[in-house]
Amino acid sequence: MPRRRPLLLLPALFAAPALAQRGQTPPSTRAADIARVEAYLNSLTTLRARFLQVADNGAAAEGTALIWRPGRMRFDYDPPEPTLIIAWEGQVMHYDRELNTPSIVPASQTPLAVLLRPRIALSGDIAVGEVERSGGFLRLTLRRAGAEAEGSLTLVLEENPMALRQWQVVDAQRRRTTVTLTQVETGVRLDPNLFAFNDPRFFEWESERRQRR
Repeated sequence: MPRRRPLLLLPALFAAPALAQRGQTPPSTRAADIARVEAYLNSLTTLRARFLQVADNGAAAEGTALIWRPGRMRFDYDPPEPTLIIAWEGQVMHYDRELNTPSIVPASQTPLAVLLRPRIALSGDIAVGEVERSGGFLRLTLRRAGAEAEGSLTLVLEENPMALRQWQVVDAQRRRTTVTLTQVETGVRLDPNLFAFNDPRFFEWESERRQRR
């Protein structure tokens, strides 16, 4: 089975609800839509969901996603994919369970860094590109201001009630990865040890969790 590109470390991530006949949001409502999305993202505390990741070459992987704002995310891929990706305290760890090799980069270098911020502002160093809506979904494309060539992050949200359903990353080489969320739960209680990869006991805990599956 071909190895999938990692979810956060390589700039290509999750397929979304089909937005047939997408239309640009009228200028009169663009600012209001951006403000609604910003308020929604800042209201998120915890989220647990199943995810389906589809790369541009058709490779697919599934797993469980956890988000605990601010600063914490966890993407735990289902076997046989050995990948585990965790964001915590300004760092992101990519761990290959088969090779037993963790690698760590600053969270600021990952596509989803904007969602980890204590206060999300869709302005300033974040440039909002296309704002589109169709079939009850709102789609916003985000880029780092002044660095558009680096790629983009597109968020797809259900409008009523507003809920994050997908994101898509396009990297500097125009490679696209899409992640769709299902079975979404918000406001759930999460174990902080699931994110604490700097704790010396972390990999022991992970081994025990894996054996209980």
